[in-house]
Amino acid sequence: MPLSPTHPMLRPGYTAPPLVQAYRGDRPESTPVWFMRQAGRSLPEYRELRVGTDMLDACLDPALASEITLQPVRRHGVDAGIFFSDIVIPVRLAGVDVRIVAGRGPVLENPVRSAADVRALPPLDPEALRPIREAVALTVAQLGETPLIGFAGAPYTLASYLVEGGPSKEQLKTRALMHSDPETWHALLSWCSEITGAFLAAQIESGAQAGQLFDSWAGSLSLADYTRSVAPHSSATLDRVRDLGVPLVHFGVGTSELLGAMRGIGVDAIGVDWRLPLDEAAHRVGDDVTLQGNIDPALLQAPWPVLEAHVADVLARGRAARAHVLNLGHGVPPDTDPTVLTRIVEFVHAHG
Repeated sequence: MPLSPTHPMLRPGYTAPPLVQAYRGDRPESTPVWFMRQAGRSLPEYRELRVGTDMLDACLDPALASEITLQPVRRHGVDAGIFFSDIVIPVRLAGVDVRIVAGRGPVLENPVRSAADVRALPPLDPEALRPIREAVALTVAQLGETPLIGFAGAPYTLASYLVEGGPSKEQLKTRALMHSDPETWHALLSWCSEITGAFLAAQIESGAQAGQLFDSWAGSLSLADYTRSVAPHSSATLDRVRDLGVPLVHFGVGTSELLGAMRGIGVDAIGVDWRLPLDEAAHRVGDDVTLQGNIDPALLQAPWPVLEAHVADVLARGRAARAHVLNLGHGVPPDTDPTVLTRIVEFVHAHG
């Protein structure tokens, strides 16, 4: 589908906001800043709003998902909203039985571990994405000049949840399937690519001005495995949205050794976790890509002078890239004091 007629990029006199400028390689007056997982568990207003509502149900309630997305923009003054949802929402919308277990994460009653299991996976009905489109439209209508970032889980991360039956630190069953049955593996990742690509496209078509592909578990992979068995499916996911004209971002956790290959799937920006300094990351990915990151989330608990010095260092190292979007090296921890995030935003806007 094309962009919605109400998409911000189609407004008369549209000017790209600083975040979009940075993703495209320009350096706006102030470094744009937003935080992964800025919407949700660290905010008291979010916890109050979510009382009595299941996580995945909240994601599929357009009014609720929109309000949660807007909360950190109002509170912190960040340069972008990130659509509030969950990586496994497209799996749920396709009809797979998945639920969020408190303290653990997404859990599936029936893991997918054979060719027959993969063949049984249902297609995603485009009509099932209606709540996503409605939530994005509601959000964009209230964001004004602040852009919304759409997001989706990369096929490897989705496949890991499906094969493991829940979160896993090393994805042993997942990687075993990759090597023991390549045909089934590629069929599974093709299914994941199709549904998560449609999920991302629905957000962008409805008003998001950028899209980010998260590969939460890619850090368990060797470079050879990533390049051969994962990267082509991540690239195929983004092929579904490339012609929509918005900048695309790719981020993975523990992926310092994969950054060049992640850049190779065709994106405008690469997210970097806290393990690798941004100037070294810039050396690895080249001078034709924007970097995003990479404040260490642990330092959100540090005294302000320590955190301030760290943020200043990240900003300085980010000068090695063609452009820089300040972010964390992973998501906001749930016990973070929200005033700390607001203070970072104020500091960056004043000095970044």
